[in-house]
Amino acid sequence: MKSQKRGKSTSSPEVLNISKNGVWLLVNNLEYFLPHTHFPWFMDATVSEISNIQLFHGEHLHWPDLDVDLEVTSLDKLESYPLVYKK
Repeated sequence: MKSQKRGKSTSSPEVLNISKNGVWLLVNNLEYFLPHTHFPWFMDATVSEISNIQLFHGEHLHWPDLDVDLEVTSLDKLESYPLVYKK
């Protein structure tokens, strides 16, 4: 017998790797690289802070420990978002 309605999606963002150059994320079955040159707030963050990531509405990433919010669409085309946060 086939289900009538799909269940709630259980996919959540996942940190795949953290290196001296940046952070690799898996979001919605796509892999993204966030270089420290564009995302410097991850450079000095702990593994625990970076790994505590939430996804809202399938497109809004939030790191509550770091007070960082990013739209997934901005990760697709970094060149379209030339402003870079500076400390």
